[in-house]
This record gives sequence, C-alpha cells and structure tokens, in this order.
Amino acid sequence: MRSTTGIRLAVATISVCVVGLTGLAAPAQARVVEAGDARCAATSSASHSDSARGDRRGGYGADTRHVTADEQLRISREARQLAKAKGGPATAGVAVPVYVHVMAAADGTGNVTDEQVAQQIAVLNTTFGGAESGTASQTGFTFALAGTDRFYNDAWHNDRSSSKYRKATRLGGADALNIWLVEFDYLGIATFPWDYAKQSGVDGVRVNWDSVPGGSIPNYNLGETATHEVGHWLGLYHTFQGGCTETNDEVADTPAQSSPTNGCPDGNDTCALPGLDPIHNYMDYSYDSCYTEFTGGQTSRMQQMWTAYRA
Repeated sequence: MRSTTGIRLAVATISVCVVGLTGLAAPAQARVVEAGDARCAATSSASHSDSARGDRRGGYGADTRHVTADEQLRISREARQLAKAKGGPATAGVAVPVYVHVMAAADGTGNVTDEQVAQQIAVLNTTFGGAESGTASQTGFTFALAGTDRFYNDAWHNDRSSSKYRKATRLGGADALNIWLVEFDYLGIATFPWDYAKQSGVDGVRVNWDSVPGGSIPNYNLGETATHEVGHWLGLYHTFQGGCTETNDEVADTPAQSSPTNGCPDGNDTCALPGLDPIHNYMDYSYDSCYTEFTGGQTSRMQQMWTAYRA
C-alpha cells in the first residue's frame, strides 16, 4: 500500500520535515521543523553497505554486523555474568516501548498509515506471544506503541547517512525499541543489545517500509521482517549462524543448518547434525508466511540478553 496519511509536503528540497509524536499518551501536535534543525539535517552521502534478510535482489547478506567466533564466546560469557549479577534472567513479562519513525520521501512515498503502524505492533505481539503455532514459545515480551513521528526527507527515506539520522531521531533508553521505516534494496537491518553501551545513538532496527502489513513486497509483506530484526535486537543470531557446527546460534533447540532458507521448503536438511532445518523459525530467512515460532531456547536467550544489556 503506497497511500499516505497526515501532512504531506510538496517541496523541491529535502531540508524540511514534519515531526508528529503520537502514542499511548496524548499525541503531540505535528510541527514543521525548519532547515538547520538536527532532526532534519539533509545529506546525500549513502551510508549503508549491509545486505539483509530476504534481499529483494535475490541474494543474501548480513542484516547485523559480523560477530566472530571468538567474540561470540566472549559475549556469551559476559552476558551470563551480567545477568547473574542482576539477579538472573528476566522470567516475568517484559513490556517494551516502541517508537516508530516513518522516514518518508519529500513527495510522501513511504508514509505508511497509522493503521499499518498499529498492525505492525500487533504482529510483534502475536509472534513474540507464541500465537502462530501450538509449538511456539511464549517469550514474555510485549510491545506497546510509545510514539510515531514522520519525516519528509529524501536522503533519510533512502537510508542515507543512517548513523546521523538515527542519532538525530532515536528516543528512549536501552529498553526502548526504535524502528525506522525506510526505503532500501533490503528488508531489514538490526543492532545487537551488547553494542548499546558504545553505540546507543543508533540502537534499533531499520525495516523496509513496504514490508509492514499491507505492503507490496511479494512474500515479505506480513510484517515479519520486523519480528526477525527485533529478534536480533533482543540478542538472537540467525539459525544458520556458524553453519553446521555444534555451537551454531548458541540455542540448543534450533537444529543446525548450513545456509539461509529461501521460500518455505518443508523437509529441508542441510546439515548432518540431528534435526531438519528450522525453516519455520523467525530467525531463518524464510518467507513471511512460513514463519511460525521462536523456541524455548531462544526465549531463554532473549530473557538473558535483556537482563544483561537492556534491563
């Protein structure tokens, strides 16, 4: 769906944007921000170089930064120590405030509706609530819209200078999920929780605006890209992390797989280790319609990572 809502600006430049914060509290009135405001800085330099889940060009790439085997081991030890020092992993429900930043073009392209934003939040609550399968884990994480703001800036819409625009617009602390809806060749890119201390200004996920519910990207328009990226934001690796190894994604109940899944090939088995490829797991690269679950092991890991780095 490419329709737009709210204030639409017909401007030739990209140095003006509209900021309107809405959410659970009374909505703030939208305001026009003039050129020079840091939240509206325009630039033409491209900044993203990562491919991501379900690259629309048919390839695959990293939707997170690369984590080496040595670093993976260090992070695992550190997370256990930090969580233990804080009293152990969170086991009760965790309510996550969500700020959605709609990065539209100057002509309004990408200005998803409030209804689509609400539907995306609903998808997160369904998937993390274990409601899509009888075998899915109920993770204990719930998501509530804390605010929505809208920018009309061609550079930001096309994900240029992403570090700058994220630092200019990010809201909340370590526990706040920021989602930037942008236009790029990919579906999503996420940061990890253990990077928050050093890179708090860019913490969150970038999601293709056309992948939210009602979008038009074939096989990737049910809102599950956000689920996948938020899984990374909560500390999960891909199910194919490390390939056919015992360590793999550090989750015992997700069978090892050698490479990302394309489509929804039931019975796929790319490793000699026990178990079929977990193609229905949100942390694979399957079609949105193929996704049905997080596992109990993934829930335990997310709870530990939350306590260690976000609580």
